[in-house]
Amino acid sequence: MQLACLDLEGVLVPEVWIAVAEATGIADLRLTTRDISDYDELMRHRLAVLDAHDLRLPDIQAVIATLEPLPGAAEFLDWLRERYQVIILSDTFYQFADPLMAQLGRPTLFCHQLEVTDDGTITGYRLRMADQKRQAIVALQSLNFQCIAAGDSYNDTAMLAQAEAGILFNPPQRVVDEFPQFQVTWSYSELRTAFGQATRTLAGC
Repeated sequence: MQLACLDLEGVLVPEVWIAVAEATGIADLRLTTRDISDYDELMRHRLAVLDAHDLRLPDIQAVIATLEPLPGAAEFLDWLRERYQVIILSDTFYQFADPLMAQLGRPTLFCHQLEVTDDGTITGYRLRMADQKRQAIVALQSLNFQCIAAGDSYNDTAMLAQAEAGILFNPPQRVVDEFPQFQVTWSYSELRTAFGQATRTLAGC
């Protein structure tokens, strides 16, 4: 049995932090996992910027409420669901993802939790577990699933390497250069083709 395991931001929905940066004019929030490979370093930077500008969870959620899935994402996800069981493995937070997941028909999502005070101040975050994307693939493989995974950023590469087939979707060039072992796709049409090819390869066709 094959599963499709996807990153969320950059593959199906816009990068939330970039949207917040554009809405607030705070350029320091534009950094994402496409730029910084150390997730803890990135999140400590983000929390410091939020604190410096007194930005709280409701401010970020107000921006997220204006966002929609990437053009073609919902149709691609429907195509996947017809052929695979689908799991979204993301380093976003449940407090961010809900409006976008509703627009995508609420696929299964594994992500993290923010630590938030009563007044909406984000004080920290709790990882569901360290290296959760790769560990999720390991756990699924222990249940005799084969995993075809797709992502776009540094924090997806361990997941892609662990999966039976790993596919990059619209990644920054630095990720392409550093991880030449992964197939690269630039559109949902190419991503569909890559999933089909991986399926046939894993089936021995």
